[in-house]
Amino acid sequence: MFDKNIVVLYKNVPAIVKEIIDKEKFVVSWCASRATASGKKAVYSEQKVREKDVVLLCDKKASNIDNLLNFGDEALKENSEVQNQIKEIHELLLSDDETAKAEVSFEELASLLRGELLPDESWGIYAALKNSFEFKEVSADGKIKFLPRSLEEIEELKKKSYEKEHAEEIRAEFIDRLKKNKLLPEDAKMMQDVEALALGSTDKSKTLRDAGFKETPERAHKLLIDTGIWSITRNPYPLRWGLSMKSASEGLDSPPEEERFTVPGVSYAIDNAWSTDPDDAIAWDGEYLWVHIADPASTVLPDSAIDKIARGRGATLYIPEGAARMLSEDCLEEYALGLKEISRALSFKIKLNENCEIVDCDVLKTIVDVKRLTYEKADELKDSPELKPLFDIAKRNFERRCKSGAVNISFPEVHISVDGETKKVEITQMSSPESSAVVREAMLLAGEGAAKFAFKNGLPFPFISQEAPEIPKDIPDGLAGQFRLRKCMRKRSVNVTPSSHAGLGIGMYSQVTSPLRRYGDLISHEQLRAFLDGRELINKDDMLMRMSEGDAAAQAAKKAERNSRMHWTLVYLLQNPEWTGEAICLDKQAKQSIFFIPSLGMETAISGQGDVELNEKITVKVGKIDLPNLECIFTVCK
Repeated sequence: MFDKNIVVLYKNVPAIVKEIIDKEKFVVSWCASRATASGKKAVYSEQKVREKDVVLLCDKKASNIDNLLNFGDEALKENSEVQNQIKEIHELLLSDDETAKAEVSFEELASLLRGELLPDESWGIYAALKNSFEFKEVSADGKIKFLPRSLEEIEELKKKSYEKEHAEEIRAEFIDRLKKNKLLPEDAKMMQDVEALALGSTDKSKTLRDAGFKETPERAHKLLIDTGIWSITRNPYPLRWGLSMKSASEGLDSPPEEERFTVPGVSYAIDNAWSTDPDDAIAWDGEYLWVHIADPASTVLPDSAIDKIARGRGATLYIPEGAARMLSEDCLEEYALGLKEISRALSFKIKLNENCEIVDCDVLKTIVDVKRLTYEKADELKDSPELKPLFDIAKRNFERRCKSGAVNISFPEVHISVDGETKKVEITQMSSPESSAVVREAMLLAGEGAAKFAFKNGLPFPFISQEAPEIPKDIPDGLAGQFRLRKCMRKRSVNVTPSSHAGLGIGMYSQVTSPLRRYGDLISHEQLRAFLDGRELINKDDMLMRMSEGDAAAQAAKKAERNSRMHWTLVYLLQNPEWTGEAICLDKQAKQSIFFIPSLGMETAISGQGDVELNEKITVKVGKIDLPNLECIFTVCK
């Protein structure tokens, strides 16, 4: 039970108990506003409260509120007697290793400071302790306690206090250093809005604006490199395109126990040596071409949480640092093909005629024995009884597509890798193994077969089409001709209405061979699965909407991949300043001609080469690199 005139804290301000109502209730009085020199009178307020509403500060009787506040004003003055006493007591309470000892009650501290706790001094001592650098309030169970801070904590608080008090002055000095490109290590924390602009999470930067710099991601990127806050190896493009650089974390359930057809014999998953997510395998059984595809749609249902996550990503992001997968890393063990002794697949059983035209295509849920092969190993086995028919089918299908007007464009490719620790970049020219064409043609046949199957059964389906290009008659040979052909190509379209894909030379086509890596393929599998299981199909409107969302995300991933590849190519050149390489003329212009550098997989414009013929080779070196703008000027080696 509280007595009259004792000191309490009510809503963090000092108050005096004025009247006792009963055992549980009483009235407190406090000063709502102070008297001023201009003649404004003090205003006092009263409030009926319960014991739980207040905290006891001193159980002795105070004279009045004004005396409480007046001593408080004196105690809070810089270098006051109380503040100096607080510093002395703090030194006594620190341990030998300058770390804090146990908590100390307010009454104990007040006794150490003043000899005894006087009621009229209680508020001033409490306020001085609470506002000091030396002590931290750790009140608990309605009792006030303080913990001595370590010397390290005190220095940090003093630093923050100084920064707050001199904020304008400190910022002006920072902006001046920024303009002179002489930042201090501690200035990095003031560049957060610059980093946000460089990473695309905002389109404004007060820091750049105050320094008189243009507010663009490229300018922000350059400033971060110039000031040493970022190294040249920082790749901002995935985040700038709104993409995660980590794989999806939501795991898939294990494949359901269901009836599946066991495909006889061995099927082959043929891919690059560095591939870690094999999602297709092929085989020929003497009558049918089998194309087996990973079957995540056995558990990923339309518009489920995982489906929405995959739709938001659009595709697996492949950048030189590694892959950020559309579906979780964990799902590969269960759903990728050939990682276990037996693989579950959604298989396309394709009947071909002698011209390699599809006579029939069936879609089956299967169990498959898959053997993994690198392209190089598959080339070695191309005349084996198991693989020779696949090579023959690939050749015949390619010829069929060419007769139907397919436009085949091929440029040398490179593989870019980045060491995770050293950030050293390696660029390796990729070969063109024959077996890569085998896989390509098998996947095209699967896409064509799936489109025919969907159309035959009236399924709303993501059909991919492309209008025929207008190809001039004077197409040159070599890479220059490939470059001109590429410029003629029309943009592809995705719709629920089938149409011809002129670029591939296929009358009806859909992509179904990478459901672990592309959302368009995953939603195709979801629809095929719904049909096979007798479940409700995705209707046309929903299919169009989901296709559009997934395709938009996939396009962002492609742009991020392209920007990332160029970024790391330029980093490679910065790491290898003595680099020289061969460049092939693709297109002659009056002022600048376009060249392709095979060892970098890169196109560039070079000035002053008007006398070079198409497909002619020259040797070039790096003149200037602008990493934030992804630009490189090459000059001809003399």
